[in-house]
Amino acid sequence: MRVQLPVLIVLLVVALIVLGAVAFRGVGVRPPLLEREGKPMGGEKVVKTEAEWRAQLTPEQYRVAREHGTERACTGAFWNSKDDGVYACVCCDQPLFDSLTKFDSGTGWPSFKEPVTEDHVSTKTDRSLGMARTEVLCSRCDAHLGHVFPDGPPPHGLRFCLNSAALKLIPRFTLDVVK
Repeated sequence: MRVQLPVLIVLLVVALIVLGAVAFRGVGVRPPLLEREGKPMGGEKVVKTEAEWRAQLTPEQYRVAREHGTERACTGAFWNSKDDGVYACVCCDQPLFDSLTKFDSGTGWPSFKEPVTEDHVSTKTDRSLGMARTEVLCSRCDAHLGHVFPDGPPPHGLRFCLNSAALKLIPRFTLDVVK
């Protein structure tokens, strides 16, 4: 019995789908991350003109945080930092990520398991560079922070891959004095 080419192609595609499902079962593959609007600290957004942001930020901070740029891997101030504290938004000072949730992802950018609180970050779909990614923004001033990926460590399996230029570190001992 001779099998025709279209039938053979269909069988091959089905086999690849089944093998793919078996290979990824239990590996933590998640559906694309959903868009989510956070709630800013204090309940109010920080809104400034482009000129005000330019006056406040360095050119690199402005390019990354306000123009949705990306710093080169292994060049940012915090990619391999082990300092203790809370990473806040460079634009509005909203606390975003605790150093206790920071981990070495091997990517060359600071990576975190989770934000200080979900409300302090917003996420939206970023279709630049010919692909769909989930962008992470400060919920208080809409600064671009980086992206979140579903390949992080337990318990949530997320990797918040951020730009150092969008962050500032507030040392923990400073936080303890404020309390």
